[in-house]
Amino acid sequence: MAGDLHTHTTWSDGALPAPVLPRLAARAGLAWLAISDHDTLFPVKYAYENPTVEGVGLIPATELTAYDYERKRQVHILCYWPDQDCPELAAHCRLMGQRRNAVCTQSAKELEALYPQFKLEDARRMADEGGGVIFKSTLMRVLYEYGLVDGIYQQDYKTLFGARGGKVLHNPEYEPVDNVLAVIKAARGVAVFAHPSVYNSMELVRELAAAGRIDGVEIEHPRNTPEDKEELRRLAKEYGLVTTGGTDFHGIHAGKPRRLGLCRCTDEEVLRLNALAKSKKA
Repeated sequence: MAGDLHTHTTWSDGALPAPVLPRLAARAGLAWLAISDHDTLFPVKYAYENPTVEGVGLIPATELTAYDYERKRQVHILCYWPDQDCPELAAHCRLMGQRRNAVCTQSAKELEALYPQFKLEDARRMADEGGGVIFKSTLMRVLYEYGLVDGIYQQDYKTLFGARGGKVLHNPEYEPVDNVLAVIKAARGVAVFAHPSVYNSMELVRELAAAGRIDGVEIEHPRNTPEDKEELRRLAKEYGLVTTGGTDFHGIHAGKPRRLGLCRCTDEEVLRLNALAKSKKA
């Protein structure tokens, strides 16, 4: 059975609305699902209000964005079972939504000059149908639907939003890792370091694990390298960390097809995660 504990919907940068994902999870034979949209409380509230959908247990989650200013790298930390009424978590989500909307509005205005058929209002309308925050994928989805680019994350994306010299790239300011970990602690959530290979974060994982500042590590992920997976297992054993797995599902908002349930977390680890979350509420 097991579960997919890392997925995204239209509440952030995914392609599908949240109610579709439990259906896909059930068809994949999963027992558990975590919708973990970026810096938002929507999936947290949805899971608390709908603990079981299509026979699949929903785990409240959000993926919080941070920044390692020492190494100049993005960091993603999955937060499971947070208190949905936590003021610090709400403030973080509100701040990141404002920052993303600001930079993507600037990108959209520049896109209007490049593509006269594209309008900022179209991206705003699409975002409002989800979580109300414009992501780069929102802008690319509008462009793609209008036949103006070659896909969501293909060559045109690299030209427009590539990390090095993207024509319309503007990144929001991210909060330091220490701040985000403090938010998760205030929310009494379980902090799991997401996909360390994606941003070359193994050095930071080692530091946080040794200091007892994270509760778990995401091992099964499409972009984690075999070498990093092996070390993550060693770290988890050494420091008693929960190990999770997730597909990082975005639907068609992905460079390569990844079906929901491709990467999984075992039932045993899900139960460990849930037990740890319960202990934090005591």
